[in-house]
Amino acid sequence: MARYKGPKSKIARKFREPIFGSDKALERKNYGPGQHGPNKRRGKQSEYAIQLMEKQKAKYTYGILEKQFSNLFVKASSAKGITGEILLQLCESRLDNVVYRLGIAPTRSAARQLVSHRHITVNNEVLNIPSYHVNVGDVVGVRIKSKSLEAINESLAANPGEMEWLDWNPSTMSGKMISSPQREQIPENIKEQLIVELYSK
Repeated sequence: MARYKGPKSKIARKFREPIFGSDKALERKNYGPGQHGPNKRRGKQSEYAIQLMEKQKAKYTYGILEKQFSNLFVKASSAKGITGEILLQLCESRLDNVVYRLGIAPTRSAARQLVSHRHITVNNEVLNIPSYHVNVGDVVGVRIKSKSLEAINESLAANPGEMEWLDWNPSTMSGKMISSPQREQIPENIKEQLIVELYSK
């Protein structure tokens, strides 16, 4: 399966949450997609279906494919601590997500594009791997040649990075990861325990 490039509003309506950001279509139609609309009969979901939906929501939210996501789960399972929280920490520590959290890009997909097009640096070295794991102490910034890009400056003006675990320096257009994000610092509405239960079957 390639990365999802279809209609995002349809996915947001499926989960009934703006997982890709503000969505006017979701505000107008806060029910699942389909020809029968809100009148469609939806039977009681099984435990497996609920767990699967939560995993899919997390994958769509962070833009991660199944193999990558399962690898992250294996890594989280082998680490000390609460597996679900560590899984979300690993997702948050991806370079594309950090670029988004710093406000350099308005969405995660836009952040992924900036990284892929070599506009982003990590510790002053250009990196074009969106899945790169950012460690505590790493400095993520905008490449010197890219600091005048209108898209980046517009995003920073509209979405100044204000995450407690990241320290943004507007004068250098760079941010430092000062700690791993704690669960209460991650605003996404993801029930990570359901994902752990799904993979543990």
